[in-house]
Amino acid sequence: MKKIAIVGSSGGNLYSLGGKNPNKLLGEILTQADSAGVKVSNIVFIGATSSMDSIKSTTKASLYEIFNGNLVNSELVSLKEANELAKEADKKLSEDIMAGLVDGIVVMSADAKGVNSLSLEAAAAKKLPITGTGGTSMAYIQALGAKVISASGTTGTTNRTRAIAALTSLSKFFGIKYHAVIKSSGSSDSKDNSSLLSRISIRGIMLASIPGFIAMALVLALSQIPFLSGMYGLFEILITALPVLVAVIAAKQVSGLDEVGIVAGIVAGVLSVDGGIIGGIIGGILAGVLAALFIEQAIKWKIPGTTSNIIAGGLAGLVAGLLVFYFIAPVALWAGDGIRWIIDAALQFSPALAGLLAGLLIWPAIMGGVYHAAILPIVLIEMEVEGMSFLGAVDMVGLVMVSAGITLANIVWPRRKDDRSIAAPGFAINMGFGTFVEAAYPFMFSNKLIMGTAILASGVGGLFVGLLGVKGTAYVPSVVAPALSNKPLAFVLCMLIALSVSFVLTMIVNRIGKKEVKVK
Repeated sequence: MKKIAIVGSSGGNLYSLGGKNPNKLLGEILTQADSAGVKVSNIVFIGATSSMDSIKSTTKASLYEIFNGNLVNSELVSLKEANELAKEADKKLSEDIMAGLVDGIVVMSADAKGVNSLSLEAAAAKKLPITGTGGTSMAYIQALGAKVISASGTTGTTNRTRAIAALTSLSKFFGIKYHAVIKSSGSSDSKDNSSLLSRISIRGIMLASIPGFIAMALVLALSQIPFLSGMYGLFEILITALPVLVAVIAAKQVSGLDEVGIVAGIVAGVLSVDGGIIGGIIGGILAGVLAALFIEQAIKWKIPGTTSNIIAGGLAGLVAGLLVFYFIAPVALWAGDGIRWIIDAALQFSPALAGLLAGLLIWPAIMGGVYHAAILPIVLIEMEVEGMSFLGAVDMVGLVMVSAGITLANIVWPRRKDDRSIAAPGFAINMGFGTFVEAAYPFMFSNKLIMGTAILASGVGGLFVGLLGVKGTAYVPSVVAPALSNKPLAFVLCMLIALSVSFVLTMIVNRIGKKEVKVK
């Protein structure tokens, strides 16, 4: 196994581009090194509490090293003291290099003339492959006659792209097969996976987008107040921005390149607005895929990190956006309009039946894992035009209020004493935040009658949602939800009906259950 060392500091410009968080910066390199089958045997890295470009006598710093494969750091001390600790560690590293215990060096804003001089001079003498960022330090290292296999400035790079660039260069030099590890951070079950396809998650994109849609709904609600009617223009601006929002989230998740992915998503999203949120999602996914492919190829061609990031963030976003703008947007817009048309047609045919069916099916959908993959996207597609949704209202009434009713019944009249402590937090969260419907699961899964109660109460609530023509949203406090609907009083009535039905039926089931326990 090849062994490499990391030397450097949180730097000046680097400090603003990830250096302020040494654990994440070094952690990215450790992750990529592990993927390449390379061991990081030594780290001599000074993490300061401010940029090295504006060092003061009061600046504190820590020395980061690696022991038994774990990243450790000293207590915060003065920068002068941290430098002294680093010099001792650097001397030990230089000895390891001369002893042949190190095969390569990763440099990030190193002090090549001071703190890190011994190790870098040893690396130059042993002709070890060196890769890294930091224009000034890398220039001096090259002047030493060191074997620099790739060098770049820091501007425009990120912790992840620097780590990928470093391990790509070293792996190529060592003749090792290496695939960059990208963490799909957008989905709830995120995991490290280098497959682009595995990082495409509509569910993850939609879940991450919800706050933006709720913000839009809040602005719409405020614009209904007479003296705030001028805010309706802000609502229209937010609607236009929704494709950009989903494109940014999609590009960031799929590319796994943090800021670079965000830039690609913004560029693609702006060009995808004519395709609605479906166009934005497609544009963002394409931007994420292209960004990952472009930066990988740029690094292989030894293009400097700053330029590689420009290619990945700017060019990938532009290509993806132009594809959507000229070819995909009309189809995406047609698809979104088609989904809304189907819902409107169902409501026109029989609003009561549509609401009843939606209410009856929404619990099986969420328990079967279909809700976030199918229903939530439809809710957001509905909200894209009106700022509110028929299925969003069914969500609040059929899921949140029913869960609240079940948990409330188990607070007032629990079947077992322990049920009260389980139900109370769930009821509070459902009422206070409009989420965590899973709080009813312990009671539903332990008693089929409670399961039936949830579905029946949801069906009744959905029936009234359809009958009264209510549209709204979930994921907001229950006291706020009516204000975000088209018919606040009707929405309150639907919520109370669903909560009351689930509450009363659960109380009856619990009472029967208590009697059965006494008989036994």
